[in-house]
Amino acid sequence: MTETGTAGPRLRLARQARGFSQQQLAGMAGVSRQAVSAVEAGHSDPSLRVAFALAQALGMTVEEVFGPADLAPPVAAIPVAPPDGPGGRVLLAPVGDRFVALPLRGDAATGMGFVAAGGQAALPAALPATALPATEAAGPPAGPAAGGPATGTIAVRPIGPPRPTLVVAGCDPALPLLAPPLALLDPPVAFAWWPCGSREALRLAAAGLVHAAGVHLRDADGGYNATAASYLPGGAEVVGFTAWREGLVLRPELAPVITGVDSLVKDGRRVVNREAGAEARRLLDRELGRLGIDRAELPGYDTRAAGHLQVASAVAARLADAGIASEPVARVYGLEFVPLADERFDLVLPGAHLGSREVQGLLKVLASPWLLAQLASLPGYDLASCGDRVK
Repeated sequence: MTETGTAGPRLRLARQARGFSQQQLAGMAGVSRQAVSAVEAGHSDPSLRVAFALAQALGMTVEEVFGPADLAPPVAAIPVAPPDGPGGRVLLAPVGDRFVALPLRGDAATGMGFVAAGGQAALPAALPATALPATEAAGPPAGPAAGGPATGTIAVRPIGPPRPTLVVAGCDPALPLLAPPLALLDPPVAFAWWPCGSREALRLAAAGLVHAAGVHLRDADGGYNATAASYLPGGAEVVGFTAWREGLVLRPELAPVITGVDSLVKDGRRVVNREAGAEARRLLDRELGRLGIDRAELPGYDTRAAGHLQVASAVAARLADAGIASEPVARVYGLEFVPLADERFDLVLPGAHLGSREVQGLLKVLASPWLLAQLASLPGYDLASCGDRVK
């Protein structure tokens, strides 16, 4: 009845997709939890009676759970960015009542190795004209209507059934630390991170394509993130994650002579800049404006690194002399740090997803002792507001 190596994983994914623990499924099917565990682990094949009972408890046919494994038909998914053509690997995640596809390339595809894909893009691979608008460099979405739901979709052929996945957009490289405690929930929740700047994260949240947007946006009064929720249709809640200092990261030998942006310009030092819309780029712009320095006087201003880690990596590789990034990444790369601003990084949770299993799992793990210990082990992070309701 079963195909070796496929029935167990399909049973587990079907159970997890419905939010059942092994014990709950066993109780509904009238079998032991050990029997469910053995089938999922591939240690035994179910008898016909057990197979029927498990399938019935899941609301599926025996063939769907234990039959031969066929390639899943493509599903319609909204891409957060154009995929890499037909066959391009994507992470496929349900967000609300839609599927979202996150192309696996660059930072999104690696984490000391390749990230497991959830599917492959099928034809048509190009974004339709009705897809999301480009990021606005000038600021967050202009109002609740900006960055509304996208209608453009692509076809994605799943590699295995999609499962509950918390999708978070934002620039803090500590976000992937959410994955281990989420995986330990019963039932578990997978994790997907889309690295991007604060404004892009808010745009994706406003379009309903992520469960949470990580932001550190400076307010008019000098604080952070007070108005972030107002940019999302239907409102949002804001919870704390981390706080850190942002400033110049330097090669160690330059520390005696580089004390700020003005000395960078005076010495003709090259910087690596962040992408348009990133708060780090806006911080550099504020410093240049405060000092009365024209952007053209700063070599490397027009470069675009995609995140804090990329800035620090470019400086460590001597591709630039300095850049704007967070203190934690400077310490990880062994670079010198000149603080320019104290920033708070919060998670904006769209109201439409607050009751979802994914967001409820996030709120639960933010108080996880393991997560707090991991964050505390990284120099430069302030955890005082982690998990607190900011708004």
